Amino acid sequence: MIESENTLWQMLTLRRNVVGLLAFLGFFNIYTLRVNLSVAIVAMTKNYTIEAENGTVYDKKDFDWNSAEKGNILSAFFYGYIMTQLAGGWLGAKIGGARVFGTGVFVTALLTLLTPVATNIGFYFLIAIRIVEGFFEGFTYPCIHAVWANWAPPQERTRLASFAFSGSFFGTVVAFPVCGFLADKFGWSSTFYVPGIVAIIWCITWFICVKDNPENDRWITKSELEYLKETLGNKKNNEIVHPWKQIFKSMPVWATVCAHFCENWGFYTMLTQLPTFMSDTLQFDLQTAGFFSALPYFVMCITLQIAGVFVDELRKKQVFTTTQIRKLSNCGAFLSQTVFMISAAFAPTAFLSISFLTLAIGLGAFAWTAFGVNHLDIAPQHASVLMGISNTFATISGILAPSVAGYIVKNKSRAEWTIVFCISGIIYLFGAAFYGIFASGELQWWAKEDELKKSSKVKTEMSGCINHAIAVNDEIIEK
Repeated sequence: MIESENTLWQMLTLRRNVVGLLAFLGFFNIYTLRVNLSVAIVAMTKNYTIEAENGTVYDKKDFDWNSAEKGNILSAFFYGYIMTQLAGGWLGAKIGGARVFGTGVFVTALLTLLTPVATNIGFYFLIAIRIVEGFFEGFTYPCIHAVWANWAPPQERTRLASFAFSGSFFGTVVAFPVCGFLADKFGWSSTFYVPGIVAIIWCITWFICVKDNPENDRWITKSELEYLKETLGNKKNNEIVHPWKQIFKSMPVWATVCAHFCENWGFYTMLTQLPTFMSDTLQFDLQTAGFFSALPYFVMCITLQIAGVFVDELRKKQVFTTTQIRKLSNCGAFLSQTVFMISAAFAPTAFLSISFLTLAIGLGAFAWTAFGVNHLDIAPQHASVLMGISNTFATISGILAPSVAGYIVKNKSRAEWTIVFCISGIIYLFGAAFYGIFASGELQWWAKEDELKKSSKVKTEMSGCINHAIAVNDEIIEK
C-alpha cells in the first residue's frame, strides 16, 4: 500500500509531518537553551566601561573567570547530560518518546530561567544548575527515536529524522546572533530569559498536539493510520525486550557510537568555543562574533534538509544499498571535515578561516544522515536505546572538547587554536575509517523477533537434549 500525497496541502496535514515539524522546533529550543551560555559567557567576562559619580572612568567585568574556569562552565552541562542518555532511550521505548521528549525540554527551560539567579549567587551554583539542565536535556535525543519507531515509515526515516535533527542547527543559527544582540542591548541575563520562555510555549504545544502512538492521535486520518500500521506494525512499547548482550557485541552498533563521538568532538568544540575564538583571536565585536558563529550552522541546517531528501530518494530508487549510502554519507562528510578543519587551522586570513570552518561544520550534515539515522536501520524497535548508547559516548566528547580547548588556549593565540582545530581533524579521520569498516544499514539478526525466538528455542532444545543425554548416561552407568 502506498499512501497518496497528491497535493501540498495533503502532505502538510499528514500527522507524521506535523510531528516532524514540532520535533524540529523542539530541537530548535533544545539548542537555544544549550548554546546561549556560549554567547553569554563572552559578555559576562568582557570588560566594559563604567563612569563613577565623581567622573572617574574605569573598566569592569561582571565575572573574572580564567579560560580553564570558562571551559569547566561550558563542560558542566555535559556531566549531567551523559547520565540520562541510556535512561532516555529506555524510557522512550517503554512509556513513549513524546512524553519523555516534552518533559525533558520543559524542565530544562525552567532551569534556564533560574540560571541568572544561580550565577549571581556563585560560580559553583552556576556549575550545579548547568549539570542539572544537562541531566534533563539528556533524555531528549535518545527518546526521539522511540517517536520515529511509531511515526516514521522506513522509506521516510532519513527525511523525517534529518529534518527534526536540523532543528538543532537552526536553533544554533538563531541563538548565536540573537543572544549576541540580547546580551549587547539588554544584558547577559536576557540570553537565558528569552529562550526559556519560548521553550515553555513550545512545550505546551507539543503536549497538546503530539501523542506517543498514531492510534491516540485525534486528528490522524484513517488512511494515514492504516498506512503507518502496515509499514511499521502495531507493537506496543511495553512488549519490547532489548537484547542487551547482542547489542553490545554488535560492531554496526559500535560503528554508530564511534561516528557519533567523532562528529560531536568537532561539533562541540565549535559550538562552545567559536564565539570566543572570533572575539579573542579574530577581534570581532560581540554581535559580529555571534553572526559569524551562526553561519556554519546555517549551512549545516540547509545542507541537512537537502541531504535527508537526497538519501531517501537514493534508497527508494535502490541506486545503492542502505549500507553503501550510509557509509558514503558518513565517510565522505568526515574526510571533508578533516580537510577543512585543518585548513582553517592554517588559514592566513579571517575570511578564509571562517570559510573553512563553515564548510567543515556544514558538511557534517551528511554524517547525520548516516549515523544519526543508522539506529533505525539496524534495529528499529530498539533505536531509542541504541541512540542512548551512542549519545552517551558522544557526550564524553562534549565534556572533553571544551575543557581541552580551554586548557590549550591560554594566551588566546592563533597557534593555540591551530592545535585545537588539528585535534578535531584527526578525530574526524579516525571516525571515517572505523565507520567505513564496521557500519551496516541492514536489519541485524538480533533485532528480528523471530530470529531471537528461534535462537532462544534452539538453545533451550539443545539444553534439553544435553540434559536428557546426561540422564540416560547416568541410568546406564547405574545399571
